[in-house]
Amino acid sequence: MPQVRLARVHEHASPQALSLFLVFLLIAVRLATSWSRAERLLNKLPSPPYRLPVIGHLHLVGSLPHVSLRDLAMKHGPDLMLLRLGAVPTLVVSSPRAAKAVLRTHDHLFASRPPSAVGDILFYGNTNVAFAPYGDYWRRTRKIAAIHLLTNSKVRSFRPARENEVRLVLAKLRDAATARTAVDVSQVLSYFSNDVVCHAVTGRLPREEGRNKLFRELFKTNSKLLSGFNLDDYFPSLARLGIVRRVVCAKAVKQRKRWDDLLDDLIHKHASSKTDMFEAGTDTTYISLDYAMAELMRQPQVMAKLQAEVRGCKAKGKEMITEDDLSSMSYLSAVTKETFRLHPSGSLLLPHFSTDDCDVEGYTIPAGTRLLVNAWALGRDTSYWGWGESAEEFIPERFMEEAMEADSDYQGNDFRFLPFGSGRRMCPGINFATVTFKIIVANLVYHFNWELPPGSPGVDMTELFGMDVHRKEKLLLIPHVAQGI
Repeated sequence: MPQVRLARVHEHASPQALSLFLVFLLIAVRLATSWSRAERLLNKLPSPPYRLPVIGHLHLVGSLPHVSLRDLAMKHGPDLMLLRLGAVPTLVVSSPRAAKAVLRTHDHLFASRPPSAVGDILFYGNTNVAFAPYGDYWRRTRKIAAIHLLTNSKVRSFRPARENEVRLVLAKLRDAATARTAVDVSQVLSYFSNDVVCHAVTGRLPREEGRNKLFRELFKTNSKLLSGFNLDDYFPSLARLGIVRRVVCAKAVKQRKRWDDLLDDLIHKHASSKTDMFEAGTDTTYISLDYAMAELMRQPQVMAKLQAEVRGCKAKGKEMITEDDLSSMSYLSAVTKETFRLHPSGSLLLPHFSTDDCDVEGYTIPAGTRLLVNAWALGRDTSYWGWGESAEEFIPERFMEEAMEADSDYQGNDFRFLPFGSGRRMCPGINFATVTFKIIVANLVYHFNWELPPGSPGVDMTELFGMDVHRKEKLLLIPHVAQGI
């Protein structure tokens, strides 16, 4: 009977309906074939065996994903490891050799970004430099940002603004030293980084009309919205449902409205000038500075050695350390590198996305695979960073060795050490971030001696994961004006 009914349906079906049915059937077969091929290729990769229905390996990823992924890689794939995070296959890279393969050898195939519903809302279709898909639009946008904001000459042109912000920080700290009160150094460094970047972005003093605080709040909210393992990232088909998308992305819509109001106001005020408007992150520099001061407080011998270098430079007797003085400070450079190595703010970098099949370390990686590079794990690999003691220790001297000093430049060429990434999607703000980091650290240790508040148990290094990994607790310190400076 069913066969007879089916035959009668076909008798009355129009040629157009039959053609449409065949087209849908061919599409379904093609999709199923492609999915099966991708599955066969991916299933050859090392992968943890504890995969659950629907959520895949998500249950194996803890509150600090960079740590969880490092531990899983040590057991199941020291170079490459496949995780099923929800419905999305995710390739995790944990060795310098594999990082070089995906970020240099096959860089052009992994240079795109995965889709993001939140990013799509915040950045109007992921049109900003960091999240835009790889292509002509991204190349043009990056070129504009580099020329107008991040070239060496532009970075140098922002020197007066940086040094002015340093002076303001020093004045605030001198007041605290006079009153013998503890200072929230984390907050001081956060606003310093924010003000330096916002001045470069807006061309105006960022604290005018309280905009520095507003910028800081908006950047912080962006980081929260884009961080972690969001529903839309790992269940994209579910996130495409209207009701789910509205619930998941409601906060992003409100955040975009706040950005629109701020930027519209700035554009209106600067319509008659040639101010360049760019979005720039502030958290990465602030986080590095916070970790640097935390480590210096935990390692008094490192602090003393750095102070001896800075205070012994030709700047002695000057109002402050200037950028002209920084080039002679080799130990400051070593402290900078060691901070970036041990505490890369973007512990997993931003995710990459393959646009075509390629062979990596003997495995064929299909197009459409999400890629995570665990920069935090690379910087702590004992195979490369043992140097007498644990790779987990803060030891700037490791960068003072002649061979290490020559090889490790955090410019994306040493794949043991990728605080700014590498390849086409490497962070273009290296020079801006580095000089900002050095000028404030040099002056903090030049002008002040530091101590923990009475009764303090020490510096808490507990981390919180987000788009940028940062310390959980505030860094409260008491500054004392150094004598004879």
